[in-house]
Amino acid sequence: MDTLRRSLSRWKRYHIKVHLADEDLMMPLTVKPRDTVMDLRAYLVREGVTSWKKTFYYNSRQLEEHETLKEANIQNGSVLLLVSNK
Repeated sequence: MDTLRRSLSRWKRYHIKVHLADEDLMMPLTVKPRDTVMDLRAYLVREGVTSWKKTFYYNSRQLEEHETLKEANIQNGSVLLLVSNK
């Protein structure tokens, strides 16, 4: 049963939103729990949003580049904040 649960988690998808603070825009994304912040940046670049000199925050906590969404306790429906570094 545990093996089945682990194999099904590979297919799990989260529908999250990224709030682009500088542009006052909410960008919906479909991601996997094992995706990292670097993967989120790549998704945004594909959507035409540059995110390289910006920082992701979730629940008032800065996210690290190699941290997975699961490690950060990000779940389906979560909203992340993307803010320019100053």
